[in-house]
Amino acid sequence: MITSLQNPAIKNIVKLSKSKERKEQQLFMIEGARELSLALQSGYRPEAVYVCREMFEKTKYPDLLNSLSGEIVFDISLPVFAKIAYRENSDGIVALAKPKQHGLGDLILSHNPFLILLESVEKPGNLGAILRTADAAAVDAVIVCDPQTDLYNPNVVRSSVGGIFTVQTAICSSEEAFVWLQANKIRSFAAELQAAEFYQQTDFTHPSAIVMGTEAEGLSDFWLKNATKRIKIPMRGKIDSLNVSVSTAVLTFEAMRQRGF
Repeated sequence: MITSLQNPAIKNIVKLSKSKERKEQQLFMIEGARELSLALQSGYRPEAVYVCREMFEKTKYPDLLNSLSGEIVFDISLPVFAKIAYRENSDGIVALAKPKQHGLGDLILSHNPFLILLESVEKPGNLGAILRTADAAAVDAVIVCDPQTDLYNPNVVRSSVGGIFTVQTAICSSEEAFVWLQANKIRSFAAELQAAEFYQQTDFTHPSAIVMGTEAEGLSDFWLKNATKRIKIPMRGKIDSLNVSVSTAVLTFEAMRQRGF
């Protein structure tokens, strides 16, 4: 039982909240029994698992620990778990795992793919929420171009509710993504406020990718010039934009509606 807040392993987990440490150590945190279960199903192999039994006994995944080697499982006290946890009610379990590679060439597409492409996404919560939407809609993949946030940021893992492990994800530059879309004959639809066509008038029944920009700046000129078409969501209020994760969900589920879910 690890009970000291000064334990080197515990202090190191706290360090992993920083992107620099995650990159240097090639480790990230998985918090929560459901999230760890999804990670295991997706081929992630934990380096270490820290369990507060007092909390874990209430989980809906009581057999999770049986699938792990006892050599990598460490018991921790409630105060120690409180120090390393990022959220409340996360089942008393935190695991450390190595990140995967996320290349465009690793993506496996369906015969009629639908993708979400994000340019320079900044906020971990937005990226996580979009991954959650992508899982709910069963999109083929999320492509993150020129990211301003780390895919394995604890807040991405948390807000995706495990979607980070269930959705194919690629990280690349906008130029690389554009060339890849062309090579795979996938049309791109750039979401922007000044577009002439409303999203509900757009045909998403063919291989398609929606391209979403940042809330502050929108899409760069690169995508506005090179996308197949520009589309917009009608705005009837005084505020001229939606949160990017909400906008992505609106466009994604219109595409799924057209495709018959």
